[in-house]
Amino acid sequence: MEKYSSASTFKNERQSVVTIGTFDGVHIGHKTILKRLVETAKKENLDSVVLTFFPHPRMVLQQKSDIKLLNTIEERTHLLEKTELDYLIIHPFTQAFSRLTALEYVRDILVNKLKAKKIIIGYDHRFGRNRTANIDDLKEFGKTYNFEVEEISAKEIDDVAISSTKIRKALNEGDIETANNYLGYYFMISGEVVKGKAIGRTMKYPTANLKLKENYKLIPKNGVYIVQALIEDEKIFGITSIGTNPTVGGTEKTIETHFLDFNKDLYGKEITIEFLKFIRDEETFDSLELLRQEIVKDEHFAKQYLKERE
Repeated sequence: MEKYSSASTFKNERQSVVTIGTFDGVHIGHKTILKRLVETAKKENLDSVVLTFFPHPRMVLQQKSDIKLLNTIEERTHLLEKTELDYLIIHPFTQAFSRLTALEYVRDILVNKLKAKKIIIGYDHRFGRNRTANIDDLKEFGKTYNFEVEEISAKEIDDVAISSTKIRKALNEGDIETANNYLGYYFMISGEVVKGKAIGRTMKYPTANLKLKENYKLIPKNGVYIVQALIEDEKIFGITSIGTNPTVGGTEKTIETHFLDFNKDLYGKEITIEFLKFIRDEETFDSLELLRQEIVKDEHFAKQYLKERE
C-alpha cells in the first residue's frame, strides 16, 4: 500500500475504484467494504483507493467538538496497511476544503486526481459545500465524467454504524471483550513513557506512565486492565491503571502500566499497549498499603487469566 498525504500529490496513470470515509476503528464493518473494494479492483483491473480525511470534519467545523476517535491517524494507517489496498490518501480537511462545491470536489479530486472509474459509496453519503449533494447527484456526475457509482447497502452502512457505536459504548463501560470482538483486533493506545510520581515504585510495583500525543483518542473508562505490549520484539503482559490516583489525591488522568516479570528502563520509548480484559473499577483506598494489597490481587488475577489463555 502506498500512502499520500493529499489528493493533490497523488500520481497514478491507472484508473481506480474509490471508496470514501473516515474509517475510524477500521473494524469488522469497515473490513467488509474494504474487501469489496479490493475484490472489485482485481476483477476490473483497477487500482483500489481509500480516500479519508484528517482532521475529522467535526474537529474543523465544530470548534467546541470534543469528539473522541477509536484510532489515531497513525493507527488507522497501520490498520489499513494490513489490507490489500493499493493506495491510501489522507486528505487534509480544512475550512477551504469544506467550501468546495460538489462539482469541484467530483471533477477536481475524484476524476482528475484519483482517476475514478468506479466509486463504491454508502446510500447516505453527502458531499460538497454544506454537504448538499447526495448519492443521486454523484450518479448524475458519473454520467458526465464516465464513472460508475456502486451503492453500499443500507444494511452494510448500518453494520458500520452499529459496530462503531457498540465499540465506543463498550470502551466507555470497560467492556473490552465486546470492543475487541467488533474491532477484530485488540484496542490499543500508543504513547511515550514519561516520568511519573514513582508511587508504584515505592510499593515495589513500578509503572510505565504513558503520555499520549493526541487529545482526540478515546480512552476506556477508568479502571484496571490486563494488557499486552510488544517491547523489543518480545510480547510482555501487564496491568494498566487508568484514572486519577485518588488514593494519593491525584486529579489528572494517567495511564500507568506495571509490566509483569519485566524491569527494563522504558523512559523516552514509544510503546503501544493492547487491552485484553477489564479487572476492576478505580477505587480510593484508605492507605497505600491497602492499595498495594489490591494490586497484589490484580497481579494474581492477571496471571491466572493469562495462564488460562495459553
